[in-house]
Amino acid sequence: MTTSAPNQTARRLFASIAPTYERWARVLSLGQDGRWRRVMVDGLSLASGCKILDVAAGTGSISRRLQDMGHQVTAVDLSGEMLGLHPGPERVQARAEMLPFGANTFDALTLGYLLRYVDDPVASMIELARVVKPGGRLGMVEFGLPGGLWKGPWAIYAGAILPTAGRIISPGWYEVGRFLRRSIEDFHTRYPDPAFVWREAGLIDVKVRRMSLGGGVVMWASKP
Repeated sequence: MTTSAPNQTARRLFASIAPTYERWARVLSLGQDGRWRRVMVDGLSLASGCKILDVAAGTGSISRRLQDMGHQVTAVDLSGEMLGLHPGPERVQARAEMLPFGANTFDALTLGYLLRYVDDPVASMIELARVVKPGGRLGMVEFGLPGGLWKGPWAIYAGAILPTAGRIISPGWYEVGRFLRRSIEDFHTRYPDPAFVWREAGLIDVKVRRMSLGGGVVMWASKP
């Protein structure tokens, strides 16, 4: 599988933390990560029994909620280590930029923390939308960049506390802790309007909800 530099970064970061990913993601996000994912899934407002593609599925936190709601979920992730811990019956190791599915295959698509790990977010969203049926729904969870009074505390937490906590947990989590602040700031500097990428990809009815004082961004849209 040919991968770009951002893809390679993702594979390196997640390989060693896969077994403990969900536990420490919950702790280090102060319990907010699971909340953002629940809000995103519930906000899709899907009919029962949909066929859904969960991209950057990781170890399955979004997939499990969708499956519990009665949907048929196919999980895609670049990381074999993460995907190996995913409980779903349909798992595919692939790049989001080159999905091995036909056009208009899925009723809906979800993605979590993906766009910071691709070379071209707009091109990647076009590819993701390609496999969704017309009228289908897309939902995303991503880290936000707080502003105003919360920018300073966030910078301290992301820039100092996360790496320190990561060092205590494991070398892999230390590397993630050192990486996150720069990654989040760089992405939001390039795309200060989180809806821009989705609109450029041709999606409609784009809705953005900032959560946890701006630390999380949840988005929804439809394919025309």
